[in-house]
Amino acid sequence: MESFHHVKQPSLELLESEYYLKGRWKKEFFKNKNPLVLELGCGMGEYSVGLAERFPEKNFLGIDIKGARMWQGASSSIEKGLNNVGFLRIRIEWIEKCFERNEVDEIWITFPDPQLKRRRGTKRLTHPVFLKKYKNILMRKGSIHLKTDSQFLHGFTLGIIAAEEYVLEDSTNDLYASLVFRDHMEIKTHYENIYLDKGMPITYLRFQLK
Repeated sequence: MESFHHVKQPSLELLESEYYLKGRWKKEFFKNKNPLVLELGCGMGEYSVGLAERFPEKNFLGIDIKGARMWQGASSSIEKGLNNVGFLRIRIEWIEKCFERNEVDEIWITFPDPQLKRRRGTKRLTHPVFLKKYKNILMRKGSIHLKTDSQFLHGFTLGIIAAEEYVLEDSTNDLYASLVFRDHMEIKTHYENIYLDKGMPITYLRFQLK
């Protein structure tokens, strides 16, 4: 991982001081002014790479703590010759230490652990604890996308959106049975294809934290 120029692995100790890329991701890491999109809990990075291929006019940064998985996406992006995708190996809890206010244009959360046990509710990536962190780095009209096989997490997130009076822009509890076409539907991860083969519907929603 250390050999990849497009992978950053800052330690918590390093993040306790001002991280040198905070507020400078577009200019110094991607070397352009294009919109910055994060994929949280990116796993093997398949979706970050897929989005980078589909939307070359945007910058994509996959974030996860598990380096062994992330290595696959980092390798794949090099093989594909993509220069608009990178990876950041940190815990999602540290996200405010890495990004400046209004620095992020969009956030994707793809197939996160739904954390079904009640005592682990605050670990859900759409829990208000995390949404407050995202709000501190996301542009005012920036959207958050959630794509999951978990009907529970989909419903939980809809409840949070309603309770907090956030803006729901799009929602379906069966993405591929929907009559509405979305321009990211052709991107599917390895595990997503497994869920589909089992007949499990994929849910999707998009909202703003205004």
